[in-house]
Amino acid sequence: MRNRWLIPAALALIVTTGCDDGTAPRDVTPPAAPRGVYSVTGDRSATLHWLGNTEADLWGYRIYAGDCPGGCDYLRVGTTVTTSFQVGGLTNGVTKYFAVSAVDRSGNESALTPEVLQDTPRPAGAGLALDERIVSPATSGYDFSAYLVRPWDDGSTDVYFQVVGGVPQMVCPFTDTDIQDAGYATTLDAVDLAPQAGWSATGTVELIPGHCYVVRIGSTFVNYAKFRVTGVSPVQLVFDWAYQTDPNNRELHARPVTEAPRVRRVNARAAGMAAVARQ
Repeated sequence: MRNRWLIPAALALIVTTGCDDGTAPRDVTPPAAPRGVYSVTGDRSATLHWLGNTEADLWGYRIYAGDCPGGCDYLRVGTTVTTSFQVGGLTNGVTKYFAVSAVDRSGNESALTPEVLQDTPRPAGAGLALDERIVSPATSGYDFSAYLVRPWDDGSTDVYFQVVGGVPQMVCPFTDTDIQDAGYATTLDAVDLAPQAGWSATGTVELIPGHCYVVRIGSTFVNYAKFRVTGVSPVQLVFDWAYQTDPNNRELHARPVTEAPRVRRVNARAAGMAAVARQ
Protein backbone atom coordinates (compact mmCIF):
# COMPACT_ATOMS: atom_id res chain seq x y z
CA MET A 1 0.00 0.00 0.00
CA ARG A 2 1.25 3.49 -0.99
CA ASN A 3 2.18 5.82 1.75
CA ARG A 4 -0.36 8.68 1.52
CA TRP A 5 2.22 11.16 2.88
CA LEU A 6 4.62 10.63 -0.01
CA ILE A 7 2.55 12.55 -2.57
CA PRO A 8 2.23 15.82 -0.56
CA ALA A 9 5.92 15.61 0.33
CA ALA A 10 6.89 15.16 -3.30
CA LEU A 11 4.74 18.11 -4.34
CA ALA A 12 6.30 20.25 -1.66
CA LEU A 13 9.75 19.34 -2.93
CA ILE A 14 8.77 20.24 -6.52
CA VAL A 15 7.32 23.59 -5.43
CA THR A 16 10.38 24.40 -3.34
CA THR A 17 12.94 23.54 -5.99
CA GLY A 18 10.86 25.11 -8.77
CA CYS A 19 11.27 28.60 -7.25
CA ASP A 20 14.97 28.61 -8.04
CA ASP A 21 14.71 29.40 -11.77
CA GLY A 22 18.11 31.09 -12.04
CA THR A 23 16.72 34.68 -12.00
CA ALA A 24 19.06 37.09 -10.19
CA PRO A 25 17.65 39.29 -7.42
CA ARG A 26 16.42 42.68 -8.62
CA ASP A 27 19.09 45.40 -8.50
CA VAL A 28 18.05 48.09 -6.01
CA THR A 29 21.45 49.75 -5.53
CA PRO A 30 21.61 53.25 -7.06
CA PRO A 31 24.74 54.66 -8.71
CA ALA A 32 26.92 57.23 -6.96
CA ALA A 33 26.00 60.89 -7.43
CA PRO A 34 27.96 62.50 -10.30
CA ARG A 35 31.11 64.39 -9.30
CA GLY A 36 32.98 67.44 -10.55
CA VAL A 37 29.91 69.23 -11.86
CA TYR A 38 30.36 72.80 -13.11
CA SER A 39 28.56 75.17 -15.47
CA VAL A 40 29.50 77.44 -18.36
CA THR A 41 27.37 80.59 -18.57
CA GLY A 42 25.64 81.27 -21.89
CA ASP A 43 23.20 83.63 -23.54
CA ARG A 44 19.80 82.51 -22.14
CA SER A 45 21.41 79.18 -21.39
CA ALA A 46 23.82 77.33 -19.11
CA THR A 47 25.85 74.27 -20.09
CA LEU A 48 26.54 71.76 -17.31
CA HIS A 49 29.56 69.43 -17.30
CA TRP A 50 30.56 66.65 -14.90
CA LEU A 51 32.82 63.62 -14.55
CA GLY A 52 31.47 60.34 -15.89
CA ASN A 53 30.29 57.63 -13.47
CA THR A 54 32.12 54.28 -13.55
CA GLU A 55 29.29 51.83 -12.77
CA ALA A 56 29.09 49.02 -15.34
CA ASP A 57 25.28 49.21 -15.49
CA LEU A 58 25.07 53.00 -15.87
CA TRP A 59 22.27 54.16 -18.18
CA GLY A 60 22.62 57.95 -18.14
CA TYR A 61 21.92 61.15 -16.24
CA ARG A 62 19.00 63.36 -15.29
CA ILE A 63 19.30 67.14 -15.04
CA TYR A 64 17.27 69.28 -12.65
CA ALA A 65 16.80 73.06 -12.32
CA GLY A 66 15.14 75.30 -9.76
CA ASP A 67 14.88 78.81 -8.37
CA CYS A 68 16.58 78.12 -5.04
CA PRO A 69 19.52 76.01 -3.83
CA GLY A 70 19.21 72.66 -2.13
CA GLY A 71 16.59 71.07 -4.37
CA CYS A 72 13.60 72.77 -2.73
CA ASP A 73 11.75 73.10 -6.01
CA TYR A 74 13.90 71.28 -8.56
CA LEU A 75 12.17 70.08 -11.73
CA ARG A 76 13.66 67.68 -14.22
CA VAL A 77 14.65 69.59 -17.38
CA GLY A 78 16.34 66.84 -19.36
CA THR A 79 18.18 63.53 -19.62
CA THR A 80 21.39 62.57 -21.40
CA VAL A 81 23.80 59.68 -21.80
CA THR A 82 26.77 62.04 -22.15
CA THR A 83 28.57 64.08 -19.45
CA SER A 84 27.30 67.50 -20.50
CA PHE A 85 23.93 69.12 -21.05
CA GLN A 86 22.79 72.57 -22.18
CA VAL A 87 19.79 74.01 -20.38
CA GLY A 88 18.13 76.53 -22.70
CA GLY A 89 15.18 78.87 -22.50
CA LEU A 90 16.55 80.72 -19.46
CA THR A 91 16.19 84.43 -18.69
CA ASN A 92 19.31 86.56 -18.85
CA GLY A 93 20.18 88.13 -15.51
CA VAL A 94 18.11 85.62 -13.50
CA THR A 95 20.00 83.04 -11.42
CA LYS A 96 19.01 79.37 -11.69
CA TYR A 97 20.22 76.44 -9.58
CA PHE A 98 21.09 73.06 -11.08
CA ALA A 99 21.77 69.47 -10.04
CA VAL A 100 22.52 66.18 -11.81
CA SER A 101 21.73 62.58 -10.88
CA ALA A 102 22.91 59.25 -12.33
CA VAL A 103 20.53 56.44 -13.35
CA ASP A 104 21.34 52.76 -13.94
CA ARG A 105 19.67 50.27 -16.30
CA SER A 106 17.41 49.01 -13.52
CA GLY A 107 15.99 52.51 -13.05
CA ASN A 108 17.79 53.22 -9.77
CA GLU A 109 18.56 56.93 -9.42
CA SER A 110 21.40 58.39 -7.39
CA ALA A 111 21.21 61.30 -5.01
CA LEU A 112 21.56 64.75 -6.58
CA THR A 113 25.02 66.25 -6.91
CA PRO A 114 25.84 67.79 -3.51
CA GLU A 115 27.38 71.00 -4.90
CA VAL A 116 25.25 74.15 -4.92
CA LEU A 117 25.53 74.82 -8.63
CA GLN A 118 24.16 78.14 -9.80
CA ASP A 119 24.38 80.08 -13.04
CA THR A 120 23.16 83.43 -14.30
CA PRO A 121 22.78 83.58 -18.09
CA ARG A 122 23.80 86.80 -19.83
CA PRO A 123 23.50 88.30 -23.33
CA ALA A 124 26.30 87.71 -25.79
CA GLY A 125 27.21 88.46 -29.38
CA ALA A 126 29.73 87.50 -32.03
CA GLY A 127 31.48 89.35 -34.83
CA LEU A 128 30.98 92.86 -33.44
CA ALA A 129 33.06 95.44 -35.33
CA LEU A 130 34.43 98.75 -34.07
CA ASP A 131 36.25 101.26 -36.26
CA GLU A 132 39.49 102.91 -35.20
CA ARG A 133 38.83 106.13 -33.28
CA ILE A 134 40.57 108.51 -35.70
CA VAL A 135 39.30 106.73 -38.81
CA SER A 136 35.65 106.79 -37.69
CA PRO A 137 35.05 108.43 -34.29
CA ALA A 138 31.29 107.81 -34.37
CA THR A 139 31.65 104.00 -34.56
CA SER A 140 34.69 103.35 -32.39
CA GLY A 141 33.09 102.93 -28.96
CA TYR A 142 30.83 100.34 -27.35
CA ASP A 143 28.19 100.52 -24.62
CA PHE A 144 27.86 97.03 -23.10
CA SER A 145 24.70 97.81 -21.11
CA ALA A 146 22.78 98.98 -24.19
CA TYR A 147 24.51 96.62 -26.69
CA LEU A 148 25.20 99.64 -28.90
CA VAL A 149 28.13 100.99 -30.89
CA ARG A 150 28.68 104.64 -29.91
CA PRO A 151 31.12 107.49 -30.53
CA TRP A 152 34.35 107.15 -28.58
CA ASP A 153 33.61 110.29 -26.54
CA ASP A 154 29.93 109.53 -25.82
CA GLY A 155 28.99 109.66 -22.14
CA SER A 156 27.69 106.07 -22.22
CA THR A 157 30.70 104.50 -23.94
CA ASP A 158 32.42 101.85 -21.84
CA VAL A 159 35.36 101.09 -24.14
CA TYR A 160 36.70 102.35 -27.46
CA PHE A 161 39.20 101.16 -30.06
CA GLN A 162 42.26 103.15 -31.11
CA VAL A 163 45.69 102.55 -32.64
CA VAL A 164 48.64 104.46 -31.17
CA GLY A 165 52.13 104.04 -32.63
CA GLY A 166 50.95 101.01 -34.57
CA VAL A 167 49.68 99.29 -31.41
CA PRO A 168 45.94 98.48 -31.32
CA GLN A 169 44.38 99.31 -27.95
CA MET A 170 41.10 99.10 -26.10
CA VAL A 171 40.59 102.08 -23.82
CA CYS A 172 38.23 102.60 -20.88
CA PRO A 173 37.56 106.36 -20.99
CA PHE A 174 35.92 106.64 -17.56
CA THR A 175 37.32 106.01 -14.09
CA ASP A 176 34.38 103.76 -13.18
CA THR A 177 35.52 101.21 -15.77
CA ASP A 178 38.50 98.84 -15.61
CA ILE A 179 39.95 96.30 -18.01
CA GLN A 180 42.50 93.47 -18.07
CA ASP A 181 43.94 90.91 -20.46
CA ALA A 182 42.76 87.38 -19.50
CA GLY A 183 45.14 85.67 -21.94
CA TYR A 184 44.82 83.55 -25.05
CA ALA A 185 41.92 81.12 -25.46
CA THR A 186 40.26 79.33 -28.35
CA THR A 187 36.79 80.41 -27.19
CA LEU A 188 35.22 83.19 -25.15
CA ASP A 189 33.71 80.54 -22.85
CA ALA A 190 37.20 79.96 -21.43
CA VAL A 191 36.58 83.02 -19.22
CA ASP A 192 33.58 82.12 -17.08
CA LEU A 193 34.22 84.20 -13.96
CA ALA A 194 35.46 87.77 -13.67
CA PRO A 195 38.64 88.23 -11.59
CA GLN A 196 38.75 90.44 -8.52
CA ALA A 197 42.19 91.95 -9.11
CA GLY A 198 44.75 92.55 -11.86
CA TRP A 199 43.11 95.51 -13.59
CA SER A 200 45.12 97.80 -15.87
CA ALA A 201 46.38 100.86 -13.99
CA THR A 202 45.76 103.08 -17.04
CA GLY A 203 42.48 101.62 -18.20
CA THR A 204 44.13 100.59 -21.47
CA VAL A 205 45.20 97.20 -22.88
CA GLU A 206 46.96 96.10 -26.04
CA LEU A 207 44.65 94.09 -28.27
CA ILE A 208 46.02 90.71 -29.41
CA PRO A 209 44.12 88.30 -31.71
CA GLY A 210 42.81 85.31 -29.77
CA HIS A 211 43.14 87.00 -26.37
CA CYS A 212 40.18 87.41 -24.02
CA TYR A 213 39.62 90.53 -21.94
CA VAL A 214 37.44 91.28 -18.92
CA VAL A 215 35.81 94.66 -18.25
CA ARG A 216 34.46 95.87 -14.90
CA ILE A 217 31.89 98.67 -15.16
CA GLY A 218 30.33 100.82 -12.47
CA SER A 219 30.99 102.06 -8.95
CA THR A 220 27.85 101.70 -6.80
CA PHE A 221 26.65 98.75 -8.87
CA VAL A 222 29.31 96.75 -10.69
CA ASN A 223 28.67 94.82 -13.89
CA TYR A 224 31.13 92.64 -15.74
CA ALA A 225 31.72 92.07 -19.44
CA LYS A 226 34.18 90.06 -21.47
CA PHE A 227 35.29 89.96 -25.09
CA ARG A 228 37.64 87.98 -27.31
CA VAL A 229 39.49 89.51 -30.24
CA THR A 230 38.81 87.59 -33.46
CA GLY A 231 40.37 90.10 -35.83
CA VAL A 232 42.20 93.41 -35.68
CA SER A 233 43.71 95.77 -38.26
CA PRO A 234 44.85 99.42 -38.23
CA VAL A 235 41.30 100.49 -39.05
CA GLN A 236 38.95 97.93 -37.48
CA LEU A 237 38.51 95.59 -34.49
CA VAL A 238 36.26 92.51 -34.54
CA PHE A 239 35.37 90.64 -31.33
CA ASP A 240 32.93 88.33 -29.58
CA TRP A 241 31.43 89.62 -26.34
CA ALA A 242 29.23 88.84 -23.33
CA TYR A 243 27.78 91.11 -20.64
CA GLN A 244 26.41 90.11 -17.23
CA THR A 245 23.21 92.06 -16.60
CA ASP A 246 22.96 90.94 -12.96
CA PRO A 247 24.68 93.60 -10.77
CA ASN A 248 27.74 92.49 -8.78
CA ASN A 249 27.55 89.03 -10.35
CA ARG A 250 30.98 87.92 -11.55
CA GLU A 251 29.46 85.27 -13.82
CA LEU A 252 30.10 87.03 -16.73
CA HIS A 253 22.67 95.49 -16.26
CA ALA A 254 21.70 98.35 -17.68
CA ARG A 255 23.52 100.93 -15.63
CA PRO A 256 21.15 102.08 -12.84
CA VAL A 257 19.88 105.64 -13.00
CA THR A 258 21.13 106.13 -9.42
CA GLU A 259 24.76 105.88 -10.54
CA ALA A 260 26.90 108.95 -9.92
CA PRO A 261 28.06 110.91 -13.00
CA ARG A 262 30.92 109.24 -14.83
CA VAL A 263 34.37 110.80 -14.56
CA ARG A 264 36.74 110.65 -17.53
CA ARG A 265 40.28 109.37 -17.13
CA VAL A 266 42.70 112.25 -17.45
CA ASN A 267 45.23 110.17 -19.36
CA ALA A 268 42.59 108.88 -21.79
CA ARG A 269 41.37 112.41 -22.54
CA ALA A 270 44.92 113.67 -22.97
CA ALA A 271 45.85 110.79 -25.24
CA GLY A 272 42.78 111.42 -27.35
CA MET A 273 43.44 115.11 -27.71
CA ALA A 274 47.10 114.52 -28.53
CA ALA A 275 46.19 112.02 -31.23
CA VAL A 276 43.72 114.45 -32.75
CA ALA A 277 46.34 117.22 -32.74
CA ARG A 278 48.75 115.00 -34.66
CA GLN A 279 46.31 114.52 -37.54
